[in-house]
Amino acid sequence: MRSLATFIISILAFFVLLLIYTKVFGPIPFSVNSVNTTKTDTFNVSGEGVAVAKPDMAILVVGIQAEANTVKVAQDQINSTINNVAAAIKKSGVEQKDIQTASYNINPTYDYSSGSQRITGYSASTNLSIKVRSIDNVNQVIDSATGNGANQIGGISFDVDDKSKLEDEARQKAVAAAKKKAESAARIAGFRLGRIVNYSENFDLSPQPLRMAVGAPAESVNLKTAVEPGSSEIKVIVTLSYEIY
Repeated sequence: MRSLATFIISILAFFVLLLIYTKVFGPIPFSVNSVNTTKTDTFNVSGEGVAVAKPDMAILVVGIQAEANTVKVAQDQINSTINNVAAAIKKSGVEQKDIQTASYNINPTYDYSSGSQRITGYSASTNLSIKVRSIDNVNQVIDSATGNGANQIGGISFDVDDKSKLEDEARQKAVAAAKKKAESAARIAGFRLGRIVNYSENFDLSPQPLRMAVGAPAESVNLKTAVEPGSSEIKVIVTLSYEIY
């Protein structure tokens, strides 16, 4: 009983001394430092998806090249011919907004046979970039152009006008492939997949051009152009970042 009374008196004395101290010297500084450490491991995996469709449009370049003794004659020749080509293309169903001048050049031609540089004439050329929105009309447009004086075909690129559905299809395939890889790797390596914390994608949308070279047609041959559009593909590569445990 005496020891209990001594303990209570000690406690009371402590608080009395603490009260006196705070009155004289102010409150006792008191702080708690809390340190939180987190560690999150991530696992990156990539997947590829490809969507294939038949092209529904084409872009081709047609032009005219001519040579003459003077700049004006060369210029008049290409202007007259390219105007006829443009008119014929419009009659084939191509709208004015889809016909654009891609290049226009006039350069001197030289003769070096005498040991010195001598201008012998001028070479002029101009090209039209044509967007054919009806894929079945491509061959007719080419025949109309060459039939009205075009002697240059720079190339043809086939493409899909609305790529949104193809992009979604390719994206779905790429994500599915990436998830399948991640699940397989987790099972083999012995870790658990958490939530996806990052996503990135890269599309390959570049159409593949078909190169052509067209010269002056032989009068005895009446062959129609037969260009096949084949298929166009959109490829996407996605990268998923998983938390792993």
